[in-house]
Amino acid sequence: MSDFIKQSKKVAFDLKHRKTIKFNMSRYDAAVERGKKQYTNLEKAKQQASYIKEEAIYNLCDYIQEFEKNFTANGGKVIWAENTNQAIKHVLEILQAKQAKMIVKSKSMTTEEIEFNDALEKNNIESVETDLGEYIVQLAGEKPYHIVTPAMHKSKQDVADLFNEKFNTPIDSSPEFLTLFVRDILRKKFVSADVGVTGGNFLVADIGGVAVTENEGNAIMSTSFPKTHIAIVGIEKIIPSINDFYTMWPILSTHGTGQNITAYNSIFTGPKKADEIDGPEEMYVILLDNGRADLLNNQEQNEVLKCIRCGACLNACPVYRNIGGYTYETTYSGPIGSVITPHYKGMDKYKHLSFACTLCGKCTEVCPEKINLHHLLILNRRDAVENTKTSMLWDLGMKGYEKGMLNRNLLDAFGGGMKNFGVNLFGKKMWGPYRDLPKVAKQSFSKQWKKQHKK
Repeated sequence: MSDFIKQSKKVAFDLKHRKTIKFNMSRYDAAVERGKKQYTNLEKAKQQASYIKEEAIYNLCDYIQEFEKNFTANGGKVIWAENTNQAIKHVLEILQAKQAKMIVKSKSMTTEEIEFNDALEKNNIESVETDLGEYIVQLAGEKPYHIVTPAMHKSKQDVADLFNEKFNTPIDSSPEFLTLFVRDILRKKFVSADVGVTGGNFLVADIGGVAVTENEGNAIMSTSFPKTHIAIVGIEKIIPSINDFYTMWPILSTHGTGQNITAYNSIFTGPKKADEIDGPEEMYVILLDNGRADLLNNQEQNEVLKCIRCGACLNACPVYRNIGGYTYETTYSGPIGSVITPHYKGMDKYKHLSFACTLCGKCTEVCPEKINLHHLLILNRRDAVENTKTSMLWDLGMKGYEKGMLNRNLLDAFGGGMKNFGVNLFGKKMWGPYRDLPKVAKQSFSKQWKKQHKK
């Protein structure tokens, strides 16, 4: 908690960082406003998207088994992973059986969740990120800053400086030049990779398909050249039918990037058939639980599993826009990360995230799945308080505070001078060094009112 507050203060007053984020966020805001114009009734589209995912989540066991049955019938192999360790174990078993030394990977937050790249590096297997933003942060030795735009925190000059340091490219290289430079590097990686790895935006029950949405074509390349394709996908990504894409693809792209529809939308239903030229010879889907089943059984809060990871709540959140993605020190940041991380990784360690919120409700307002995010954060706060053992001094202090706040006579017993002394004594540290504490009036409002109306 103290580290979070300390880092928040540091980032919030980093003017260079705020300028970069403000610029990149402004471009997102403008794009989304344009993208929403494709809808004559956006609210109805959101209701439909919410209904599709609600149906899928409340019947998850049936749909996920239907997916497994259909995917297996197409020649694919399904592996269930209860947690991070199991997922990594299964991946390493596949890679070691293939004697893989290098894999190419498309953008995937689920692989970030299980710290995929670190695990492979420890086993002397090279994992190459092929999404441009992911490639940039991997090159910098960083994690994704944002669940949709991993390098949002970097300006074009930051990227040019990074490439100059790593590859000795010109210090004034343009984004276009650097994009072509990376493409040349990755082309060689695609054709020589032993295995390709992706995540999955959706699992489609009725066809046994894994749907991957992208803008650069790197996922297609990662699955076309290598002979083995591994998709690592959270079980909550299930949707009932291929017909649901009429709703889900546009709603995801509009809220994620402002596009009418994402540039590349691929559905993988298994390895290539005998009469097909392209595609992998083997395809595995690792279905990851990692706390999702426990959250599914939580009747009050399981609606958060409807999330399609569009990132809209992050971009709308005033806290995220000020303290940035790295301050959270979690895979999923912003409002959605603050809701799910305590459930996935432990309330004791991550309960403070639920309090990093103004409860303005903007996240709930923009969510295309109509998830009541700020209400879920309140429930997290309740659980954090109920399950946290506090000191006797804290309990006595809070009881005294409650009694005072509920009793007007006790509140009025102390004048403004005494209240200002108490506020400065106890509140200055929490308020921070960058803002002045408000001064309490000499008399309370009720006393001023009585005095005024006696005249």
